[in-house]
Amino acid sequence: MAALVMGCFFVLPSCENDVNEVNDLYKKKTGFEEALEIESYLSQDGFVKAKLVAPYMRRYVTESRADADSPFVEFPRSLHVDFFDSSGAKESYLDANYGKYFELERKVLLRDSVVVINTKNGDTLRTMKLWWDQNSSEFYTDDTARIYQPDKVILAAAGLQAAQDLSNIVFFKSSGVIAVPKDDSTSTGSTDSLSTVVPDSLRISRPLPPRRIDSAQ
Repeated sequence: MAALVMGCFFVLPSCENDVNEVNDLYKKKTGFEEALEIESYLSQDGFVKAKLVAPYMRRYVTESRADADSPFVEFPRSLHVDFFDSSGAKESYLDANYGKYFELERKVLLRDSVVVINTKNGDTLRTMKLWWDQNSSEFYTDDTARIYQPDKVILAAAGLQAAQDLSNIVFFKSSGVIAVPKDDSTSTGSTDSLSTVVPDSLRISRPLPPRRIDSAQ
């Protein structure tokens, strides 16, 4: 039953849950509501865009109009999200030990061992703090991040901005690139000679397959 709730909390156009039905799913405590074993499907324009799974969540409720602009949902015990393309195929997924969703802004703050992986090519983003913007279907951070690709590891010392499937990445300020040796048996074990400095706002784009572009995005 908890799966029915999160579509409303994520403020997507497809949410059709009755308010009373939502309230009945929660054990209320002073100042917040909670639920266990969350499984939620997020959809837009009839397409399932993401599936969120979490062992526990808290929604902080506001009873005064003065606080109406700051409702949020916390996932303090980890969360996992699968992202799907317009054909329904999983294109990427993320894991984090903590998440905080700001309902009105439709943004999620992810913290502590955040990992995003493209399931098609294996590109991997690792950082300790990451914002997920549902409005633009993008990730961004001003914290140190690393992108792992088959032939290199890219250090984003001042953060980055990336498409939800990591197909288009912009690195902020100077970052370091370390090439991955093709034959580990010939490697000396030192990567110092392989490090280079890349220019500010480096952009890496991978070709995207044709896909439907939703007008709501």
